[in-house]
Amino acid sequence: MFLAGVELKNRTSWEVQDSMAELGELATTAGGEVVGSGTQKMDAPVAGTFIGSGKARQWAESCRKSDVDTVIFDDELSAAQSRNLEKVFECKILDRTSLILDIFAQRARTKEGKLQIELAQLQHLLPRLTRFWGHLSRQKGGIGMRGGEGETQLETDRRRVQDRITRIERDLETVRKQRATQRSGRQRSQWPLASIVGYTNAGKSTLLNTLTGAATLAEDILFATLDPTTRRLRLPTNQNVLLTDTVGFIRKLPHDLVEAFKATLEEVVEADLLLHVVDLSHPQAEEQILAVNAVLDEIGAGGKPTLMVFNKIDRFEKRELLQRYLDRFPNSVAISAKDGEGISELLAELGTLLRPVRELVRLNVPHRHSAVIARLHEVGQVVERDYNGRMARFTAHIPPNTRREFEPFIVNGNGEK
Repeated sequence: MFLAGVELKNRTSWEVQDSMAELGELATTAGGEVVGSGTQKMDAPVAGTFIGSGKARQWAESCRKSDVDTVIFDDELSAAQSRNLEKVFECKILDRTSLILDIFAQRARTKEGKLQIELAQLQHLLPRLTRFWGHLSRQKGGIGMRGGEGETQLETDRRRVQDRITRIERDLETVRKQRATQRSGRQRSQWPLASIVGYTNAGKSTLLNTLTGAATLAEDILFATLDPTTRRLRLPTNQNVLLTDTVGFIRKLPHDLVEAFKATLEEVVEADLLLHVVDLSHPQAEEQILAVNAVLDEIGAGGKPTLMVFNKIDRFEKRELLQRYLDRFPNSVAISAKDGEGISELLAELGTLLRPVRELVRLNVPHRHSAVIARLHEVGQVVERDYNGRMARFTAHIPPNTRREFEPFIVNGNGEK
């Protein structure tokens, strides 16, 4: 594979270099082998070939010498640009969007994930169908002349693609309704939802595994997991929280992909709290924070209560810089999801931010009602306990929705029921 990028006037050289390095990681994740790369400084992309025609011929000659079979551009190409570049390079031309969609197609495991990827691929393909039928004959218009084989096949394929998009959107709407039903069930149990968001490969799945004992795939590659995983987490305050790991974000995340993943990303939009995981050891951590915030704004989750989780501090030696990050974000903790450092502080902060409105009550429970005592410890935060005497006495914070079941044992300030 050969990687191609442009340095426009509104982009600095380090931004382009970082984006190209990330493109290389994406290509490797997709299973390719990068043998070369190049960038061109330009005021604006060329309408026909994106890069200049001279640079295109120069790179094409280099690719032929290296037997390159695929050239990947770091920006999205139009159908015409892809078609023209394929003629110059005489090999497959992909853009960043196509590459990301291919990776997602490889990673999706559930039926929902596969539907979402197929939808994004079809939406990306629809305006580009022309290039796939350029080899077929065309006839000039005129009386009795409707168009050649290529035009007929193109219209047929467009209808087929549009029909498939409609069916997938209908299936995903069913998924959205199912998620809405699940959310209403969670609201009845009054369990808050915390969604883990962050740049791809920031350590989100590792954090979920560390906190809940889940078995989510956690590898040092981009987009290791796509399908959301939700697990129950019990906090030190004896409160249950549903914790969801979501798809990783990335700069230049294709809009079609964001639209297709709306059913999954609704878990982020509906969350009571976001855990924004940041790989603090990454040299572009600041830019990754901005990229994640941009996607959150796009899906309507910007401004939600957020706990910044600065991860991988086991790889980060600049403790003064770490403290500046913590001072800059009031709701933040520093952890190593891999080693467990800082996890207790994270749990304490979660307990504070997700603390529900609870009622402080005193209870006298006969010892024979062991199920009531067990239930109190399950849903309440017991402050004081005394098992001496005929009754077991407790002072505890309980959720409002559980008051009715404890009502027979609640006493007033004078010790009377």
